[in-house]
Amino acid sequence: GPPTGGGRRDVGAGSLRRDCTNSNGEDPVTAEHPYESQKEISFVIPCYNSAEYMDHCIDSILRATGNIEIIIVNDGSTKDNTAEKADEWAARHPDTIKVIHQENKGHGGAVMAGLRAASGVYFKVVDSDDWLDPVALNLTMSKLRHFIGSGSPVDLVVANYVYEHTVSGTQKVIKYRGMLPQNRVFTWNEVGFSGPGQNILMHAAIYRTQVLRDCGLELPEHTFYVDNIFVYQPLPSVQTLFYLPVNLYRYFIGRDDQSVNETVQISRLDQQMRVTRIMVEAHKLPEGAGNRRLAGYMEQYLGLIVTASSMFSLLEGTEKGLRMRREMWEHIDSVDPVLKARLGLRLPLVLGANLPGPVGRKVSVALYRTAQKLYRFN
Repeated sequence: GPPTGGGRRDVGAGSLRRDCTNSNGEDPVTAEHPYESQKEISFVIPCYNSAEYMDHCIDSILRATGNIEIIIVNDGSTKDNTAEKADEWAARHPDTIKVIHQENKGHGGAVMAGLRAASGVYFKVVDSDDWLDPVALNLTMSKLRHFIGSGSPVDLVVANYVYEHTVSGTQKVIKYRGMLPQNRVFTWNEVGFSGPGQNILMHAAIYRTQVLRDCGLELPEHTFYVDNIFVYQPLPSVQTLFYLPVNLYRYFIGRDDQSVNETVQISRLDQQMRVTRIMVEAHKLPEGAGNRRLAGYMEQYLGLIVTASSMFSLLEGTEKGLRMRREMWEHIDSVDPVLKARLGLRLPLVLGANLPGPVGRKVSVALYRTAQKLYRFN
């Protein structure tokens, strides 16, 4: 099997009792600590026929120092030896890695299985074709350890992520400077306006596990794009945040069968619409957010999802796509007519993706193609 990486410390379950005092003045976690019996973080890796690339992902996470847990969820793989590979990893690292074998339930079903099994104070999803940067990972682990040691860990830690365009050999780093205060704990009152591409996606988010459980998070099975629900629904339950400006998550872009491949997205328009419906129904905005700044961010995020659904309806190219777009707007109107008006009038992206008439539809597609070249998001 692949090497586990140099400099890693194997730490058994329940061994938070250790001296983790360092030059930053972090306090040692004591036996009386409320989190003493928990792992520091649970990394969940949904795997579906992932044998070709899962080793790289797992190996990158094993380079973390600290009391981590890796939960590999074999989501009904049938075409390769994903199941056997997962079991081999668990056999080599029994204190760190556990495996869940389940019938195929899709990405959301795999994440939920991981959440139910997680014993970490924090929770991070890493898709099996992605990986974590080892230096950034250990800076992040040090910070999480500090929060846990304080006895009141923050609810959401945000780090940068990197689009790794492996075919072209290019990278694009998504940062949150200008939007989020850096290197200190803050609340929603201090969050600025998000620029293009600055939504806090699953790749950027490390949630406190209990926040996800307390907010009643449920992801639909057999549905792609549920990562948007994962990072959107829990937001009103988040009271404290921390932005660590390190390039932690490496997001692989370039395989033809990826869920973000445009052709694949168009073929899964029904699933994109399902996610949109769930997000529209998740919270009544703005009052459901509980904070004016958060409500503004959530409305902008929802607008981005509505924009994507509108665009893929147009790119689908038939009356079926246009019908699905009409039904989406009818649904938004039935849930909250005021929200429908605000989305349509206040957000330029939503307007640009919903220009009226045949000419308007052509202009919308042209605008999308321009944005695609600029931001290389699929």
